[in-house]
Amino acid sequence: MGGPLRPLTVLFAPESAYGPTNNCVGIGGVLRRRGHRVVFAAEASWKGRLTPLGFEEDLVDLAPPPEQPQDAGRFWKDFVRDTAPEFRKPTIEQLSTWIKPVWEELISGARYCEPRMKEIIDRVRPDVIVEDNVVCFPALTTAGVPFVRIVSCNPLEMKGERVPPPFSGYPAGNRSGWDEFRAEYDRTHRDLWSDFGTWVTEQGARPLPDLEFIHEGDLNLYVYPESADYTDARPLGPTWHRLDSSVRETRERFTLPAGLTGGGALIYFSLGSLGSADVDLMRRVIASLARTPHRYIVSKGPLHEEIELPPNMWGEEFLPQTRILPLVDLVITHGGNNTTTEALHFGKPMILLPLFWDQHDNAQRMAERGYGVRLDPYRFTDARLHGAIDRLLGDTALRRALTEAGETIRARDGLHTAADLIERAATG
Repeated sequence: MGGPLRPLTVLFAPESAYGPTNNCVGIGGVLRRRGHRVVFAAEASWKGRLTPLGFEEDLVDLAPPPEQPQDAGRFWKDFVRDTAPEFRKPTIEQLSTWIKPVWEELISGARYCEPRMKEIIDRVRPDVIVEDNVVCFPALTTAGVPFVRIVSCNPLEMKGERVPPPFSGYPAGNRSGWDEFRAEYDRTHRDLWSDFGTWVTEQGARPLPDLEFIHEGDLNLYVYPESADYTDARPLGPTWHRLDSSVRETRERFTLPAGLTGGGALIYFSLGSLGSADVDLMRRVIASLARTPHRYIVSKGPLHEEIELPPNMWGEEFLPQTRILPLVDLVITHGGNNTTTEALHFGKPMILLPLFWDQHDNAQRMAERGYGVRLDPYRFTDARLHGAIDRLLGDTALRRALTEAGETIRARDGLHTAADLIERAATG
C-alpha cells in the first residue's frame, strides 16, 4: 500500500488502561517511523511515559487533578481494588453494580475533558483522529477530519441478534439467557445512555446509536483473530476492518532468570494491570500454582510489594509480555483482549480466569473454540486448575493447531495493516 506523499499529524486518544494505550503505542510507532507526527491526548497520569517513545504528549485530566501525581492508570487500578467483591457475582448482576458504575466514570471523564479536547485539536490540527476507547468524546468526532475508532475489546462490542450480548460471557451456541441479559442491560443503562446522548448532541456531535455510548468512525478497526471471530454470525459493514493482532514492537529484552531453569513447563501468569490489584486473588492463584511441578513467570502488577512468590516463580511489577510469551508453554490470564490476542499471536494455549468487562466473553470464546479452559477465579479448586494445566500441556494436537494459527496471525501483520488503513483514511 505504501505511505502517503506528505507527513501527517495523527492524534491518538486512548483509554487510560494499559491495553488500549499499548495498542495505540504500537500502531503509533509504525506511523512515527514512517515520518508522521504522532500526538497522544492520553490521560494525565501517563505524563512522561510516551515522549521517550518518540510521541508528543498533549494530555488531559478526566477529573480535577489529584494533589499528588499519580502512577499511569492509577484511577482504574484503585477502582478495581475497591470494587473487586463485585467480580464474584454472576455477570447479569454485575450490570447494575459494576458495568454501570464503569460507564458512569467513563462518561464523567468525557464530560470533564471536553473543553480540553477541543483546545488540543485546535492546537495540534490533526489530519486524522484515532480513538481507542468505549465512550464518545464529542470533540474527536466534530473536528472536521476523519475519525477512526479502534475496538480493542472483545468484538461482541459490535452487537448482533445472533451473537451473545457483550459482558455476559454466555456461550455462542446456547441462546438461553440472551434476551434476559439484554433486557437487564436496557433496564439498568437506558437512562444513563439517554442523558449522555443529550449532552453529546449538545456538543454538536451526531446522535448516538440506540444504547451505544460511542459512534462508529469513518474507519473502524478491531483486534481479534479471524479464527476466533464472530463475523459468520454477525457480519460487519465495509468501514470495519479486523486486525488479527496488534502486538507492539519493543526494544526491551528479556532473559530467563537463572533460578527458573530446570524441569517442568514454563508458564506465564498475569491478571493484567487492573486485575492484579486484587491482591487476595493473586495470592490464592499463586498458592495453588506453587503446588505444581512447573516454573512460573508472574506479572505482579501495581501492588507488587504485597505479593510474595515461592521458589518456583519469578516476577516483577512490569514485564515485557510480548518478549515473554514466545518462551512459555502456557498462559494463565484474566482474559483481557490484549493478552488473549497476544497469546494467540504467539500460538499459546490459555487458562482464563475472567473478572470483569469483556474478559468473560474472551474466556468463553477461547473455551468454545478449544484454545483454552475457562475457570471461575474465585471458585476453582486445585484439582480443576492443575487438571487444566496438565491437559493443555499434554494436548499435542492443540499445540500444533495453535502454532499454525499463530503463524497465520503473525503473517497478517495487524500493526502495519492498521497504519496503512489510518494513512488511507487521512488522505481520502
